[in-house]
Amino acid sequence: MERHDMLLSPAGVQALRTALDRAGFTSNGIAGRLGPAATGGIARNDFRAALRATADRDPLATLIRVFICGQTESEAVVAAALAPLPIADALAGGIVERHGDGLRAGVDLEPYGDDWWVLADLPASARPGRPLHAEHVLGIGGATQTLIGATMRRPVATALDLGTGSGIQALHLATHARRVTATDISERALRFAATTAALNNQDWELLRGDLVAPVAGRRFDLVVSNPPFVVGPGTTTHVYRDSGRVGDTIGAELAAAAPGLLTEGGTMQYLANWVHVAGEDWGERVAGWFTGTGCDAWVIQREVADPMAYVNLWLTDVGETADPQRMAAWLDWFDAHKVEAIGFGIVSLRRSGHADPVVRVEDLRQRVEPPMGDRIAAWFDRQDFLRVRDTDALLAERYRAAEGLQLRQEATMGDDGWAVDRQTLAMPHGLRWTEEIDPLVLAQLALLAAAHDVPPQELAEAAGPIVAHLVERGIIEPVTT
Repeated sequence: MERHDMLLSPAGVQALRTALDRAGFTSNGIAGRLGPAATGGIARNDFRAALRATADRDPLATLIRVFICGQTESEAVVAAALAPLPIADALAGGIVERHGDGLRAGVDLEPYGDDWWVLADLPASARPGRPLHAEHVLGIGGATQTLIGATMRRPVATALDLGTGSGIQALHLATHARRVTATDISERALRFAATTAALNNQDWELLRGDLVAPVAGRRFDLVVSNPPFVVGPGTTTHVYRDSGRVGDTIGAELAAAAPGLLTEGGTMQYLANWVHVAGEDWGERVAGWFTGTGCDAWVIQREVADPMAYVNLWLTDVGETADPQRMAAWLDWFDAHKVEAIGFGIVSLRRSGHADPVVRVEDLRQRVEPPMGDRIAAWFDRQDFLRVRDTDALLAERYRAAEGLQLRQEATMGDDGWAVDRQTLAMPHGLRWTEEIDPLVLAQLALLAAAHDVPPQELAEAAGPIVAHLVERGIIEPVTT
């Protein structure tokens, strides 16, 4: 197994953990100390109430001021808060740094969950004017949280985190996988991940290399990845966002790798960006990534951005807003390739072993009831149900409406009273799908639900595909005895 240096020595990591434990520097400890108003203010980058609540500089107060509020404090109070970690070791490891007459945070040390800590680089906003390191290690951002929420959390023997960064995905994988492997192309990222693992008393296999190269020939039950998915001309300035691949090919590359990376029945989930090209159906284009893989695939588009907004977002992310040439070159590339928009979403694959795998690519931008991972796992379960039933068997099943299913109608008042223009089935829970539906379909569904002993041949032939679609959506559910 490869061994990677940490930010601190093993003894230093344990000393830091002792200091954090002793002070109560956890999510719950901080919330309890500050109260809801100050905690809410921190979420909005308003630290006034938090600073008032931590004026006495006890160890917890000092850690909150330094690592949460971005304050500079005297060396004496910081040393007291970090004891038994020697302040010289904290400085050498970059945990804190000198600033003016005192010390301030050198890394993003974030309490997470009930009793975890994640170590990462400070965001660009924390050090205005200081360029990000080329191997900048991200903390817990929006994309990170999206993948955390979307990952299926069923117990597995082996799990792989491709492009681990600070190690946040690996932390979660360790809660339901017996063995965790994590890779990254950046040795610097692996130092942070090794420190995060040790700080949380976890032991992961950490391997250096580009995407799947370090695990060639190996298979895993679950693979997750928050890769450098940013779409562009292939220029690499920051490894956390730039893969060096042109366009959105990293998404296709991961899809192609899935069959050789997964055990039978194994799943792979990753975040991706894809281009919307003028004159092309984006869904058909992305569906092409899975041709020949033999994997069931569900691709969910959660957001869409126009090229200008997209470039602004990623330049701001690394503090490059003052680089007009970089912006112009990026936008010129989009223009040259007729890119009208860029989509962001979640790709979930399963090595099903079936000759005719199911591939669905669709927009799902409504708010979803968490956890998303449970919704995705249930989608694959429904595919298993549908795969083994032909039309007759499907129509012979008993069904019930999903909990809380609503029928919504839009009607127009005319000379003869109200006339229904549109009817929609709506799920107020779960994936919150809505489906426009006509009265004939409603009648067929009522027949299936209320008179399950009616011979299937008496139902319209069209009912089979309709029922299959509604089962896949989770709008109707089979009744199990």
